[in-house]
Amino acid sequence: MKTPQAYKALRWFASLSMMVLVLFATTGCTKNMIVLDPKGPIAEQQRDLMLISTILCAVVIVPVLILTAVIVWRYRDKKGRKAKYKPNWEHSTKLEIIWWGIPIIIIIALGVITVKGTYALEPSKPLKSDVKPITIQVTSLDWKWLFQYPEQGIASVNYVQFPENVPIRFEITADSPMNSFWIPQLGGQMYAMSGMAMTLHLQADEKGEYMGSGANFTGREFAKMYFTANATSQEAFDQWVSEVKTSSPALTLDGYKELAKPAASDVRMFSAFPKGLFEMTVTKYASSHNHGLSWKDINKIQLEE
Repeated sequence: MKTPQAYKALRWFASLSMMVLVLFATTGCTKNMIVLDPKGPIAEQQRDLMLISTILCAVVIVPVLILTAVIVWRYRDKKGRKAKYKPNWEHSTKLEIIWWGIPIIIIIALGVITVKGTYALEPSKPLKSDVKPITIQVTSLDWKWLFQYPEQGIASVNYVQFPENVPIRFEITADSPMNSFWIPQLGGQMYAMSGMAMTLHLQADEKGEYMGSGANFTGREFAKMYFTANATSQEAFDQWVSEVKTSSPALTLDGYKELAKPAASDVRMFSAFPKGLFEMTVTKYASSHNHGLSWKDINKIQLEE
């Protein structure tokens, strides 16, 4: 026959197991955690920063949780208990140094690591490379992503392609409610906001198709606002650009206005787009807050038209 203590232990174990299962289910641990599978230098540094921060926090959290369980079990009320009763005990210098000193040291270490990581991972900072970066202009629409290649003169919807080992300068804005541009395996997200031109530098270190999505709730069809980021060889990229130029229609200004209407979209390609379309989208909301793309740059492009 089981004792009351056995029942309590069984309930405690069942509750702990349920919490662990819920934690795994809600954090996606049962699926492929692509954030921890980086394919570019920025994502690698961000993963390392997350792991280091988690380990440093665990240095405090894990012992506290273990000690909590040990103390609850060790000092539980039971028959025959003969522990000393010290109602006036209230201070121990040694213990105070331990449980205040260790967390303070860890917080300082976390602060130093975070500051260094924040500076190193500043999204508008160009990546160090001997290869010329490729510029891709990104516009968040309801509920789709428009990618423009100003150097190649082509555009695409819900699909972006670029060469591996080539730095990418994403210039990001929105012609819709604020969203967040995110390719988890290449780097952290960057907000896309109307009237603003944000800059994000990323790079893919190997070929592959990576998931990209909007990371902000933007209305009815926001769940369909995902895209494929395809890293290929330089030859495959050049061939794709050539195919788009020869087999796809051009995006006109009227076509863009139609595209910007709230609706989900399949993958689409365009052999050309109106010159200065990205800059017109930024300036039409008359904002003076640009990050990485100055008004001087925008006005210069418009004057060249």
